[in-house]
Amino acid sequence: MPVREILQLGHPVLRQIAQPIPDPTAPAVASLVTDLADTVGHWRETTGYGRAIAAPQIGELQRVILLRLPGQPVWPLINPSIIDHSPEKMVVWDACLSFLSIFMQVERYEWITVRYQDLLGQWHETQAGAKDDLAELLQHEIDHLDGILSIDRMVDVKSLCSREEFERQHRADSPYGR
Repeated sequence: MPVREILQLGHPVLRQIAQPIPDPTAPAVASLVTDLADTVGHWRETTGYGRAIAAPQIGELQRVILLRLPGQPVWPLINPSIIDHSPEKMVVWDACLSFLSIFMQVERYEWITVRYQDLLGQWHETQAGAKDDLAELLQHEIDHLDGILSIDRMVDVKSLCSREEFERQHRADSPYGR
């Protein structure tokens, strides 16, 4: 399927709430998942960034996110929701394909439990923690489904920095890097 354009900061669709998928087995959902996988894969290949993507980022107001983690199979989550989370929070660096030139520190829960459907419509739950930065990644993508961007969760405007400066200071430690 085609690589889709990623909507950029300021596009009104990024601030809208995505609608639930009534039938995860529908061919249109499989097609959307393929487009998401191809799009995030293209960005990863061309920029070195991109571990996940949400459907609103390609203009589709549907509750679908896709993770494409290095060395792992593509993982679509349909109708995901956070059903539990740690009382503790952590501060992490965040970036987004919808504004890749900007990095900032955000506050996220240390662990979360996510309930979601697969492409067969089966319900699953997964617990995500700090390992592979999965908790923060899932929170970031699920936020997209609710029209929330990482800049809305920035802990301090003084943490805002350009991608170039972030890479200069943090590249070796970053989960975003190549």
